[in-house]
Amino acid sequence: MIATTLRGMLDRDPFVPFLIRTSGGESYTVPDPHLVALLKSEVFIAAPNSDRRTHLPYLHIAAVETLESAAASRKSSRRRKPPR
Repeated sequence: MIATTLRGMLDRDPFVPFLIRTSGGESYTVPDPHLVALLKSEVFIAAPNSDRRTHLPYLHIAAVETLESAAASRKSSRRRKPPR
């Protein structure tokens, strides 16, 4: 269940910033565990030092990954294709 995964990411010690990817292709960075609230059917994410916030239904969360793994996947997808 995605809420259990998110709870595990938020409770890590030391905390490791992570990324939430949605089924619509958006991504949200979680730089601090105090900016997130896990609700019954959605997650609330506040943006640091602003009034911006997001409510994401658990059903629309496609992936949760650490920022290191997200950077590695972007790097591998940018590899040049060999010439034909």
